[in-house]
Amino acid sequence: MGNEGINKLIANIEKVIVGKTEAVKMLIIGLLTNGHILVEDIPGMGKTMLALTLAKSISADFKRIQATPDLLPTDITGGFVYSPKTGDFDFKRGPVFANILLVDEINRTTPRTQSALLECMQEYKVTVEGLTYALPVPFMTIATQNPIEYQGTYSLPEAQIDRFLMKISIGYPLLAEEVKVISEQKIKHPVESVMPVMTLEDVVGLQDQIKRVQVSSEVLEYIVKLVSSSRKSEVVKQGASPRASIAIMKASCAWAFMEGRDYVIPDDVIKLLPSVLKHRIILHPKAVISGMTPELVIEGILQQIPIS
Repeated sequence: MGNEGINKLIANIEKVIVGKTEAVKMLIIGLLTNGHILVEDIPGMGKTMLALTLAKSISADFKRIQATPDLLPTDITGGFVYSPKTGDFDFKRGPVFANILLVDEINRTTPRTQSALLECMQEYKVTVEGLTYALPVPFMTIATQNPIEYQGTYSLPEAQIDRFLMKISIGYPLLAEEVKVISEQKIKHPVESVMPVMTLEDVVGLQDQIKRVQVSSEVLEYIVKLVSSSRKSEVVKQGASPRASIAIMKASCAWAFMEGRDYVIPDDVIKLLPSVLKHRIILHPKAVISGMTPELVIEGILQQIPIS
């Protein structure tokens, strides 16, 4: 299965998520690279439906966690429960043991609970009481968050947010698109009719194909120059880490594959740089007050660094 299979997957998801091809493609890049996606938008934009539709489209085991202030780490990973039958403590797996894990409103829970996802997202395993359990293959976290100005939200810790391959948003639909959305939900929600268009084995096969996409030394150097420039800006308190360089390389390989190429070009990098970098750049407070944003910093970096 190649590019045609991915186009079928995109079309299948767009039966539910109308007119948001860009967001759908970014989500699929996460799937193809074993990456995790952070979706930031106001409530009611279809963030949860986007994740559910992807899961149903690939026959994935889907679990959802609703983040709240009283959520505990064991509510995510699971823990040991006493069994009267055996007289022993048996490990009860938490919702993280899924192919697609949706963490809804992740910034409404505490940093302590958010930290339960760190090992899962980086090493694809869970350690509880000194015992390690592997997560299913493939495994992908899709987290949604409300804008940080909303009441009752916590800013994600730097170590947590850096583990997301990309940060995306869905945005308001156009008038005609919104009319289509509400008309299609008059009887039942379109997600109820979604059928799989590929299997988990197909997904793993595509992930292997992505790894074979070629990246020239010139493009790799271009990526590193762009990322390292984020560390040198006077308005930036903390720039992007080498993990960001790896993320851009992997995402660019997936985008090139989706475009029908087996090699990456600089335009792939330019296309994906904002989504990969914007959540990794922390600005000085004075720069924020003066109206500077990570997006503007990235725009400046792209203008300053010539294409290799």
